[in-house]
Amino acid sequence: MPSVITDACVKDDKCVSVCQRKNIHPRKDEVSYAVVKQLFVNPKRCLDCGSCISVCESKAIFPIDELPDDKKHFAELNAAYYRK
Repeated sequence: MPSVITDACVKDDKCVSVCQRKNIHPRKDEVSYAVVKQLFVNPKRCLDCGSCISVCESKAIFPIDELPDDKKHFAELNAAYYRK
């Protein structure tokens, strides 16, 4: 099951540095980094290793099946980022 980044994301990029598949975007060198409010996990490529969850100090990342009810829509927002 993939991880999901929510609106508590502070874009400190700690999750980016530990992602084994380089699956969290945008990165600081990507054009869209400055315009998005949070980072996003590609659900089709996520290994479900939990590395990003363990380093997220803002508690913004959840396994998809543990998303709080008021954060469930972030699963679709993460997936939609990669359908552009």
